[in-house]
Amino acid sequence: MPDEESVPVIVKKIKKGHAYHGGAWKVAYADFVTAMMALFIVLWVMSQNDETKVAVAGYFKDPAGFSTKSRNLLDGKSNEILNMDLDEIRRRELEREELKKLGEKISEELSKNPDFAELLDQVTFEIVDEGLRIELVDGLDDIFFEVGTTVLNDKAKLLIRKIGSSLAKLPNKIVVEGHTDSRPFPGDGQGYTNFDLSAGRANAARQELVFSGMSELKIDEVRGYADRRLRDQNDPYSLVNRRISIIVKYSINS
Repeated sequence: MPDEESVPVIVKKIKKGHAYHGGAWKVAYADFVTAMMALFIVLWVMSQNDETKVAVAGYFKDPAGFSTKSRNLLDGKSNEILNMDLDEIRRRELEREELKKLGEKISEELSKNPDFAELLDQVTFEIVDEGLRIELVDGLDDIFFEVGTTVLNDKAKLLIRKIGSSLAKLPNKIVVEGHTDSRPFPGDGQGYTNFDLSAGRANAARQELVFSGMSELKIDEVRGYADRRLRDQNDPYSLVNRRISIIVKYSINS
């Protein structure tokens, strides 16, 4: 047979690799690692002392300002600032407890006095952002002011003077607030209004505090809120909205 030309035969082998899985698992894994890191940071912060907690809180509140403070760490300035913040927090907590005990003491003294036995359920004590709030709230049987006037009745005068004598010894500033219900005066706000009435009632209470022996200089503010701070939002005409608030402010803010 005649010689045939050699024809090269090329064999291509197909390499089969693993199936493509995508990158979604990487995102999920990254989220998991981030969550775990956040958890460990929280657990670490909770195990630290108060100074470290204040430092961490300071960073998250103002990262730019905190970084400036941190550059002065070697000369002790940052530690001094942090200690000041920590001391203020501690003083506030201590004073909060003292004001709470003061409210309990005044309440106990009033309960022992037969003249105020019928009024005890109308006097409340509450710790608020400004300090200790003592509220005198009108009731069904006893109201502190004649309707529509700034004239305190005799029982209310004695009660405010009793409270004032207990507060007169403190260095704290005092705020007196007047509140009314939503019953309007005629005139569509152009004449005498609940703002005038509430301010006048707060001022009448201020006078009784001064008569009790409290220094006039201790009175920091007299506020008339009219019906803008209703105690019972569901019933704007409720008796509980007509009240006088005496606030003993924190001394560090006074």
